Amino acid sequence: MWSTFVNAWRSRDVRQKLLFTLFILVIYRFGSVAILIPGIDTDGLRLLFDQYSESGNLLGYFNVLSGGALSYATLFALSITPYINASIIIQLLTVAIPALERLSRDGGEEGKKKLAAITRYSTVLIGLIQSFTYYILLKNNNLLTQSGVWQAIVIIISFTAGSAIVMWLGEKINEKGIGNGISMILFAGILSRIPSLVRYIVGYISLGGWYILGMVALMAGVLAMIVFIVFMTDGERRIPIQYAKRMVGRKMYGGQSTNLPMKVNMSGVLPVIFASTLLSLPSTIIGFTQPREGGFWDGVGKVFTSTHPVYIILYILFIVAFGYFYAMIQFNPVEVANNIKKNGGFVTGYRPGKPTSDYLTRIENKITFIGSTFLVIVAALPLIFGAITGMTNIAIGGTSLMIAVGVAIEFYEQIETQLMMRHYKGFLE
Repeated sequence: MWSTFVNAWRSRDVRQKLLFTLFILVIYRFGSVAILIPGIDTDGLRLLFDQYSESGNLLGYFNVLSGGALSYATLFALSITPYINASIIIQLLTVAIPALERLSRDGGEEGKKKLAAITRYSTVLIGLIQSFTYYILLKNNNLLTQSGVWQAIVIIISFTAGSAIVMWLGEKINEKGIGNGISMILFAGILSRIPSLVRYIVGYISLGGWYILGMVALMAGVLAMIVFIVFMTDGERRIPIQYAKRMVGRKMYGGQSTNLPMKVNMSGVLPVIFASTLLSLPSTIIGFTQPREGGFWDGVGKVFTSTHPVYIILYILFIVAFGYFYAMIQFNPVEVANNIKKNGGFVTGYRPGKPTSDYLTRIENKITFIGSTFLVIVAALPLIFGAITGMTNIAIGGTSLMIAVGVAIEFYEQIETQLMMRHYKGFLE
């Protein structure tokens, strides 16, 4: 792996792409920590988000994805969250709305551009809504040093503009850098939390005794989780396909064997993000209303904290449900079977057409179950660990770790692709 990065740095074109990506990420981190929005009590805001992180509030989860920018009320406080939400919504709507489905399936390059434009407009709209709710949160918790309509407009427009700029930075990485821009920004935000995590671990180790043994066990668990994530991320089921020989003019085509790769984890981390967002909404909405302590709504809010058994059970069920849903969106057995049949191929041991599609459906259900179980293990185990030990800051570590490892693997693979495109001799050896 190290030799790959060395060879990439020696290649002038790849080195420029790497430096451009790093430059964009530096700009993103600068806007996330240095450009403060005026009129906000940042010290009180950080204390509030410390409480959110402990209670499993949705805003605490978004704060981790933004690299802590949300708790500092900076220009890029909303980070890439509006774009992620817009992408998920548009992806779901392509299944429900026939016009968007035709645009995605038959529109070609022009259709992809139109869907990208719709996603951009949706990002700005969602960013505006989230900026308004963020302002209401600041106002309800007396975190505004100034009041008035003008102050509200400045805060809302600033946060909305910041989310649009982050989206633009991600697209620039896609155009001129290496890696998926949105994933790289998420990766940078998660990595920026490492120093605070180290301080957290050192604080426990300084207590001595069993705490040292607990931290050693935790680090061993993290390393084992990374190995497990890498193994499952690269895992795939290969379906053998045989193409019959056919005569086209005077030439013979076909007669070759290949395979259809089916990823074990087709949906990536999306089911975890969607399940976390959906289950965190009740506690977040209740937090805006400031319910009476000991009342009914206060009890409902406690049920939807990340360490409550009801929350964990619902979390697992939603991850499995969304895992199957996203697998259905990304892989259509009937369409794949028809494409194989049109090209004169067949799955070994099965007739073309419906028998093939039924076989692919069975395989899809099996590997989706394995992939969903993998997501449950990675995402739910930290929650269970936090509920047992009381270390609530570890609760969302599994999701963050899966995102970081997945992006690192994708980044490494894209570097290899860039080197192969340039026929770099040192790499091919």
